[in-house]
Amino acid sequence: MVKQKRENYAVIGLGQFGSAICQSLVDANQEVLAIDIDEEKVNEFTNIVTRAVIADAQDEDTMKELEIGSFDHVFISIGQNIQASIMATLLTKELGAKDVICKAENESHARVLEKIGADQIVRPERDMARRIVFHHLQPNIVNYLMLSDQVTMAEVKVDNPNFVGKSLNELAVRNTYHINVIAIKTEGKVNLSPDANDKLRLNDLISVVGYTTDVNRFNEDAQSSSK
Repeated sequence: MVKQKRENYAVIGLGQFGSAICQSLVDANQEVLAIDIDEEKVNEFTNIVTRAVIADAQDEDTMKELEIGSFDHVFISIGQNIQASIMATLLTKELGAKDVICKAENESHARVLEKIGADQIVRPERDMARRIVFHHLQPNIVNYLMLSDQVTMAEVKVDNPNFVGKSLNELAVRNTYHINVIAIKTEGKVNLSPDANDKLRLNDLISVVGYTTDVNRFNEDAQSSSK
């Protein structure tokens, strides 16, 4: 088994999103510095993370003392205080942090964070809404990841009898759908190097990557025509 790389993380803001990030990182055996201005929130993580600190992320001297620029990754998940979020991001980048992931409250907030150098911007509520709608509209897609606004990686379940027993070559997957098949899972076993002559079985899970519209089209065809 390949050992997971151990890195150090700072999480600024221990609201619902920041708390979930902290817990997930701890579960993954990563070193975590948790920061919040609220003593009560910090106390909740004192015995969970590597270090929990009561601090104002808008204070430059404090951020220098915490050596925030030395962390491998910094999550800034300050809630509705957009000014604090922007200032914390600006300071963190100025102090040398290489990978800063920020939670944005709205589109305007996201644009400002991008302008001042945030490396990645997430909007959890919007992303969750998109995920729910996507799964509702595409029920055969078991898992998916939007790599950009236009490109999606998805795991599609095959239950169309017309696909069963056919090879990727016979289905002309790449030419017909303009997607790439990167893995096929059959009864729990994963083929990470699928061959064009590999035949599909009922309930196979096919991992594909391509433009979202093409992935959706493949998903629709992979579903049973009786649905």
